Amino acid sequence: MSNTSYDTLHVDHGADIKLWTHGVPVEDDARKQLMNTAKMPFIFKHLAVMPDVHLGKGSTIGSVIPTRGAIIPAAVGVDIGCGMMAARTTLTAADLPDNLHGLRSAIEAAVPHGRTPGARDKGAWSTPPATVDAMWAELAEGFQRITDKYPRLRKTNNHKHLGTLGTVSRIAN
Repeated sequence: MSNTSYDTLHVDHGADIKLWTHGVPVEDDARKQLMNTAKMPFIFKHLAVMPDVHLGKGSTIGSVIPTRGAIIPAAVGVDIGCGMMAARTTLTAADLPDNLHGLRSAIEAAVPHGRTPGARDKGAWSTPPATVDAMWAELAEGFQRITDKYPRLRKTNNHKHLGTLGTVSRIAN
């Protein structure tokens, strides 16, 4: 039994992979994908793998891929901004109420989560707030240049999805 909270997979000609997956099966295809990633020459120190690991398009979901001198667009992927964030605040535990329901409700009301407009997904905006409209106004000219080149993008919900956290099922977890 290991004294660490993770297992280490040593990859020939690659970086180590640290897996925080005790008791969680890792799909063979996800493991192969991780090993291929670990062999990239710009991986910094090691890959980290979380318990939600599974095969992804281009890179493994639930992995942290530190790089030096390179960015892997597929590692950013479609889940960018899907709700994982650490932010330092001035709050201490004593500043918080005993019941966090009200705080959570306020955050859920302020931060959109859902992939479709309207009421079909809990938390999705049917009308973005003024702050999002202001941010969109700053992006509109650049977006226009993109849609001039790729007209099919005009039919997307980019404005309503600006700043969203992704689907409800991912948020609920």
